[in-house]
Amino acid sequence: MQVAVVLLNWNTRHLLEQFLPEVLKHCQLPGVEVVVADNGSSDDSLSWLKTHYPAVRCIALGENLGFAEGYNQALAQVNAEYSVLFNSDAQPRADWLPPLIATMQKHPNAAACVPKILNLRQADHFEYAGAAGGFIDYLGYTFCRGRIFHLAEADKGQYDEEGELFWGSGAALMVRTRLFLESGGLDPDFFAHMEEIDWCWRMKNQGWRILYQPHSSILHLGGGTLDYQNARKTYLNFRNNLFLLLKNQGGARAYLLILLRFFLDLLALLNFLRQGQSANAAAVSRAHRHFIKDFWLFYRKRQKLLPLVLKKKHPEMYRGSIVWDFFVRKKQQFSQLNFKPRGLKQ
Repeated sequence: MQVAVVLLNWNTRHLLEQFLPEVLKHCQLPGVEVVVADNGSSDDSLSWLKTHYPAVRCIALGENLGFAEGYNQALAQVNAEYSVLFNSDAQPRADWLPPLIATMQKHPNAAACVPKILNLRQADHFEYAGAAGGFIDYLGYTFCRGRIFHLAEADKGQYDEEGELFWGSGAALMVRTRLFLESGGLDPDFFAHMEEIDWCWRMKNQGWRILYQPHSSILHLGGGTLDYQNARKTYLNFRNNLFLLLKNQGGARAYLLILLRFFLDLLALLNFLRQGQSANAAAVSRAHRHFIKDFWLFYRKRQKLLPLVLKKKHPEMYRGSIVWDFFVRKKQQFSQLNFKPRGLKQ
């Protein structure tokens, strides 16, 4: 088996009904298997799969382990050189797999590769959860080429150059299965959101590359499991961003950034209140309380990772402030930034 395309399902039989036929249609290649890993669904997902797609392999995990541990346990049960973490609300386009496979084969120092991610509802626009590849600024704020904060650009071919990323989206992330498992996979303490960014940062610190292949593309619904405006998502994003910095940012800079982020996140909390979004404001407060509670847990993770660090500086980290550029300087498209990530030939 060369490639396992793994869909993680949790009470989303309606998404399987809508998207699984397209996934199967565009994965009909020798050595490619589609696997559904079920995270303890309480709906009729398993019975529906057995009735309508008995030939599709299903891994029943028995309980909701979250995105991170769900994929960890699923990939431990596949036997393939490459695995694709593929969202259940995503639809691949024709011939999406060969370019990803070829890129991974051509670049043995690549830990992962991602396709272009477009919006299912508006196919000529990039989608929030990945767009044309992910990056991070020096303060730890994440953004994408083709999508900064809530604004997604139209895809006009402006980001069709193969290149290196800081992180790839878990909506469609091809990884080397053995490396993924040996590295510990996704951190289950993240539960969901930013766990793939954490993994990519760990891999980059250890000398691996994360690549973007624009000749492969998928359509992503986005928010199929948890809406982008949901307070639960706000909580996970704010909390996990602090975990991300503590685990992976080197030296004393990590602690300075975390201190600064406390003040910046307070501004975000006040802005949520100003907009009448009290649930999101409470989510930011809860995220910081839980970060403090789990500080020593993640500090110990940091200490275990430090001896593995081979590379401390990454050209794919934006040296400016994406918050300042977007909200103050009104640079709301990636091409307006003074930032040129490396191409694959560099």
